[in-house]
Amino acid sequence: MSVKAIGSYDFPSRSRQELYGDDQLVHVWWRNNPFMSAAGTFRAPKAMPWSDFRAALLDPWAGTDPDFDPAAPGSWTLDGQPITPTDDQTLEQLGVGHKSLISFAA
Repeated sequence: MSVKAIGSYDFPSRSRQELYGDDQLVHVWWRNNPFMSAAGTFRAPKAMPWSDFRAALLDPWAGTDPDFDPAAPGSWTLDGQPITPTDDQTLEQLGVGHKSLISFAA
């Protein structure tokens, strides 16, 4: 559905990368989970290792679902492309950009 504006939309986004310095916004979606039907959004440093991202942000968020098993996720995607993250890789090394979507299936 298209939207017709009644005026110009000429101002910078309030969530643009330059406002976050060395951090970025990362969306995480648990595919096919009716309890977690929408992605969560986290502010994380680009240099954060995957293991820290999981332990500090992703696992506590997903752990709000009683069926979450931190050892279970194994099918990861980044912006729709399959990835196999390792604990020592940083988000930047994995190719995670500002407002990227990481998804997983348990």
